[in-house]
Amino acid sequence: MHNYLDFEKPISDLEGKILELKKLAGEDESVNTSDEVERLETRVRDAMAEIYSKLTPWQKTQVARHPSRPHFLDYSAELFTEFTPLAGDRNYGNDEAIQAGLARFRGMPVAVLGQEKGSDTKSRIKHNFGSPRPEGYRKAIRIMEMADRFGLPLITLIDTAGAYPGVGAEERGQAEAIARSTEMCLNVRVPIVTVVIGEGGSGGAIAIATGNRVYMLEHAIYSVISPEGAASILWRDSTRAKEAASNMKITSEDLKALGVIDGIIPEPVGGAHRDPQSVIARTGTVIADALKELSGRNGDELRTDRRQKYLNIGRNL
Repeated sequence: MHNYLDFEKPISDLEGKILELKKLAGEDESVNTSDEVERLETRVRDAMAEIYSKLTPWQKTQVARHPSRPHFLDYSAELFTEFTPLAGDRNYGNDEAIQAGLARFRGMPVAVLGQEKGSDTKSRIKHNFGSPRPEGYRKAIRIMEMADRFGLPLITLIDTAGAYPGVGAEERGQAEAIARSTEMCLNVRVPIVTVVIGEGGSGGAIAIATGNRVYMLEHAIYSVISPEGAASILWRDSTRAKEAASNMKITSEDLKALGVIDGIIPEPVGGAHRDPQSVIARTGTVIADALKELSGRNGDELRTDRRQKYLNIGRNL
């Protein structure tokens, strides 16, 4: 059974009927429900196509946060071979929210970074729901330095609501760690290709997302603050998150128009969680094309390109 979002009730009702019919046919072989099941499946496809063709920003936010949406570990298992995870910041400890390591991408040695939210209660607690602490960003800096030293292209997969706002994280220099990680992204002399696969929240995302090429999945979101946080600050009412989402320009379409991202990766009808394999394959193709495009540039050109990309954002508004 799927975890249905509130706006998916028509789909939920139809798929519930399909399950009942299949169960009935399984219990009594004399009952033929195939025609009715086929008719209902057609209605499901039509309903899904209609609903997902006109999602509001808040509905896209819900899709981006869907618990069954593929996360970093799903992408890394499919896209990379010989993945060797690296742990620790050589200063305080290891942060499981940020996953990092060396791998091969279609035969090419690369460095890989990303946030992992977890897929069940145990893993979500282990990965702190994808919200990194300072040691996570310092681990990211260590991996970026290593990629720069050995000339390894860097691939980052973004999926976080934001950096962890706890007291301990602030005491250990959260803001400084994010700033230095962002600075390192700007300074390395290797290609950086970034994909926002779910949520791209605030400095927690940009710290490892300052790439030469930045892409978003169709129903991902990317914002300076969560809709709930914006509503709490602007109106002192987090329940107005839906209104905030509509005004913040957080969808892939909005950000492509603003020049913040370079491209949009289409998702299957119904969201990435409906067909993870296809969306992961598309993401791999986009990354491969971007790396091929950037491969002919030297370190100075890559760094200049990256810095200029961010200086140009908003100039034509």
